[in-house]
Amino acid sequence: MSDEILVNVGPTETRDALVENGVLQEVYIERVHSKGYVGNIYKGKVVRVLPGMQAAFVDIGQERAGFIHVADLSPRDENGVEIRLNEQSDIRNYLRQGQELVVQVIKDPISTKGARLTSHLSISARYLVYMPYTAHVGISARIEDDSERERLKNAVHELSAEYKDEYNVGGFIVRTAAESATVEDFRADIPFVFRVWGDVEEKIKNTQAPAVVYEDMPLYMRTIRDLMRPNIEKVRIDSREAFQRMQSFAKHYAPEIGSKLEHYPGERPIFDLYGVESELSKALEVKVGLKSGGYLLIEQTEAMTTIDVNTGAFVGHRNLEETIFKTNLEAASAIARQLRLRNIGGIIILDFIDMLDEEHQRQILRTLEKNLDRDRVKTSITGVSELGLVEMTRKRTSESLTQMLCEPCPVCQGRGKLKSAESICYEIFREILRESRAYESKNFMVLASQVVIDRLLDEESANVADLELFIEGTIRFQVEGIYHQEQYDIILSQ
Repeated sequence: MSDEILVNVGPTETRDALVENGVLQEVYIERVHSKGYVGNIYKGKVVRVLPGMQAAFVDIGQERAGFIHVADLSPRDENGVEIRLNEQSDIRNYLRQGQELVVQVIKDPISTKGARLTSHLSISARYLVYMPYTAHVGISARIEDDSERERLKNAVHELSAEYKDEYNVGGFIVRTAAESATVEDFRADIPFVFRVWGDVEEKIKNTQAPAVVYEDMPLYMRTIRDLMRPNIEKVRIDSREAFQRMQSFAKHYAPEIGSKLEHYPGERPIFDLYGVESELSKALEVKVGLKSGGYLLIEQTEAMTTIDVNTGAFVGHRNLEETIFKTNLEAASAIARQLRLRNIGGIIILDFIDMLDEEHQRQILRTLEKNLDRDRVKTSITGVSELGLVEMTRKRTSESLTQMLCEPCPVCQGRGKLKSAESICYEIFREILRESRAYESKNFMVLASQVVIDRLLDEESANVADLELFIEGTIRFQVEGIYHQEQYDIILSQ
């Protein structure tokens, strides 16, 4: 089986799916009315400085002001080179209310929070990230071989020196995709980012804040730039227009992948053909089944995500410890996949089934780390806590799949649970008692859902009769078909 990327382009949204060995691993969604902002550059205006937090809010023309921390500021010296600040720097020395500031989005708005900003500006290309205000050349930490890192650094220095008379060269970060790349591979990237930055500088000079001065490419174009790796054998696109634009881009900036692009003209939706739609539906569920019969329970909150591992129907063939170990081993691989697929970020607590054997614990952590190595997003595991929990973090740069595709339930308000019919009946009894004391009328009409009325007339009928005697009045009931289980009204009647 080969690794491939599926691109579904529609009038309202674009979706990318990364499939590894026939299994869906990552999904990226961009909707026309709510595109992501990461990578966009804005000319903004400082609206509030917060000395206590060493941060500021910046109006960039979005619904909510963006947020910038002092460590993400980069004032420049007389030569135009960035000065790096730290947590101890006083933000009041660098920002004031009403000041214009050029910033770039590094985290999309999430929930009630505005976009996270930086003034360390950069422009991304196929192999390189260009930083106009530094002279530094860095190498992706995922390229581990020291000799390869040195070779890549020398290649970038060699090529950028050719442009020093024509452009203010700046600095570069060599991306993971550039491993084994040559000077010729970089040759298309450098003039590309220089031209883009020249346009950005011109817009910064002639644009009134707040306004966007640079927008990143659409999702299907970023596929070529960000997701392509040597092991990707095919990129299948179901839109002829998008396919042609991707071919044109590849011809100029990544000719080696042009042959990997393929237009999918089939009538059956491409995500249906590869089973992506069903996997997306499963990725929104709390419970994730394991092949062994065990399962995961994934609970996402704004503060953190917890993942609980259970043996379920798996009873094993030898002993309890071996059963637990095998379930945890399978769960470690499944967890790494679910984090990527659901794009879960922030603090994550993993509750594996308790293991007595320390070697088993080490193997579980090694398996988890090995599977997380394939994740493009930075992760960090702190080890096993005293309570036997594995604590980890995954960098949050955009909304999770659940946050993007779902909204809080209007019935339970996001709790994920409804009060039982029994609880609602007892609430109704208490409310009738309150109103009987407050008003002269002792006759009531209860409007509620079918399940609640059925319980009042059946299991709770004796309690209803006792209540009528107590208030010396009558209680009538009426089913309201549009009411949900927790909804009811009590009306005074004559």
